[in-house]
Amino acid sequence: MACDRRLLPGFGPALGVTVLYISVLVVIPIAAVFAKAAGLGWVAFWETVRTPRVMAAYRLSIVASGISACINAVCGLLVAWVLVRYDFFGKSLMDSLVDLPFALPTAVGGVALTTAWAPTGVLGRLVRPLGVQAVYTRLGVVIALTFIGLPFVVRTVQPVLQDLDAEVEEAAMTLGAGRWQVFRRVILPTVMPAVWTGFALALARALGEYGTVVFISGNMPLRTEIVPLLIMTKMEQFDYAGATAIGVMMLLMSFVLLLVINTLQWRSMRRHGSKSS
Repeated sequence: MACDRRLLPGFGPALGVTVLYISVLVVIPIAAVFAKAAGLGWVAFWETVRTPRVMAAYRLSIVASGISACINAVCGLLVAWVLVRYDFFGKSLMDSLVDLPFALPTAVGGVALTTAWAPTGVLGRLVRPLGVQAVYTRLGVVIALTFIGLPFVVRTVQPVLQDLDAEVEEAAMTLGAGRWQVFRRVILPTVMPAVWTGFALALARALGEYGTVVFISGNMPLRTEIVPLLIMTKMEQFDYAGATAIGVMMLLMSFVLLLVINTLQWRSMRRHGSKSS
């Protein structure tokens, strides 16, 4: 709940520092990217962002990020549920492992995933008889993005589950509700706003990921090349205007996706609030 700024001293200096901090870290760099891309002109900009190679990179980044965020939304909710509701041997270790993608350098994570999912790796050997190839395929991109996005969902949903009163579930069961009904009618509406938030964070993280994906994807143009890698390729070729044009287009698409997700989250919170009242 917001406080009256007349009752809370220091509003002016705090607001000034906040505006300066956000401007230096977010607003000015983004404005510089737009300004650099504008130097191309509309025709050159449109031709740059619509080449087959760039469009393929857009499709792969957005689709793979969406798939990985959906997987994390479901599995992250399950992991958070297990960590909150059950006591078992190794719980503290599992809880710590959830945060590993946060602390692990992305390059190390990419090498680890590539080693594990290679045809001779621990996991690669298990799926090879099924004809599944993860390394240097789109599947590998999804695996890498799922790996780096899981903590966002778990750490967002976990506090909500911890604050959920178990007596509400018990009351629903005493009124004749089954376990599935309790989950669907009581638990899920409560945690859905947190799930949407975790989904949005995981999606945003996946859209900009580079280090984890670059090793396992193989970086093949038109097949496994993601947008951040394509931007790096343009930068190495000293095509700074082209790199910023691709980045601006990805930024706009990401903004639209996050706006849609935030709208769905707001509607979920509003619907849950109206039902509670």
